[in-house]
Amino acid sequence: MRAVVYRQTGPSSVLEVVEREVPEPGIGEVRVRLVRAGVNPTDWKFRAGMMSGYDEVTPGQDGAGVVDAVGPDVVGFAVEDRVWVFLAQHGQAHGTAAEHVVLPATRVVHLPVGASYDVGAALGVPAVTAHRALTSGEDVDRLAPGALEGRTVLVAGGAGAVGNAAIQLARWAGATVLTTVSSDEKGALAVAAGAHHTVNYTVGDPAAEIRKVAPDGVDLVVEVAPAQNNDLDRAVTRVRGTIAIYANNGGDEFSIPVRETFSKNLRYQFVLLYTLGEDLLRAAAEDITAALEDGAFAVGEDAGVPLHHLPLAETAAAHDAVEVGAVGKVLLAIGEE
Repeated sequence: MRAVVYRQTGPSSVLEVVEREVPEPGIGEVRVRLVRAGVNPTDWKFRAGMMSGYDEVTPGQDGAGVVDAVGPDVVGFAVEDRVWVFLAQHGQAHGTAAEHVVLPATRVVHLPVGASYDVGAALGVPAVTAHRALTSGEDVDRLAPGALEGRTVLVAGGAGAVGNAAIQLARWAGATVLTTVSSDEKGALAVAAGAHHTVNYTVGDPAAEIRKVAPDGVDLVVEVAPAQNNDLDRAVTRVRGTIAIYANNGGDEFSIPVRETFSKNLRYQFVLLYTLGEDLLRAAAEDITAALEDGAFAVGEDAGVPLHHLPLAETAAAHDAVEVGAVGKVLLAIGEE
């Protein structure tokens, strides 16, 4: 099989396409013939500075394809099942930038009838992150139609991959969704994803605009840039609201004014997939799949997330595109559908 590997950290030029033996699944493992693979910021960040103790790494956490081998003690999967996978490279050397991947069955999820391999490969990191952010408040731990009814969610950066997933999942769950964006073009993408209201944070007073929609404050913030946005988030979040932070775009540190913050009984929830725990990962996978079955989660321009397909041989270019902030979702087109 063809696989993309790197043997040292550095720029995307350290990536190369090689031929490797097709791996065999062990106990509790499934092998997937990949059709599409998602490319995420974690892929280039790991490649740029983290080898994780392996001599050779194949990047890629997310993908979609067809089960073509099942190891001992695996229940619920059979050859030819269509699936999506997540956290494929977590805890092992080889991920989804390859024609085949072997991973624990707990990281493999059935892809509903009618759901494309494109959408399957675009889930993983963005959608599971969004799910955890949306369920990190006081009283909602699962998403389903009506689960967020009566609540207002503010999504920072609604044109990003996690922002798009958060908008779609929150809308499916019944929330009123606001999002901040930096341009009219990104606002249009957020509306396509399902946002009820957009606020261009580069002009005027974004806090005042948000308060027009949510005079009592928003219930939950899904935050990508806390160093830049903490003052805004604190100003527009209701008493006993939650600010869920999943990235450090725009700065590695921010300060919290104690009295202003505890006077509102605010909750800060930090979100990182790799330490979530199996219970939260499984809940996310189940709820995301339910949204797919309901036709409530999609990709493409009409869903606010333009797709950019590159062949496996151009994985380096795919990493570069994500690193410079390509709008939409970058996917590797690996195999035949």
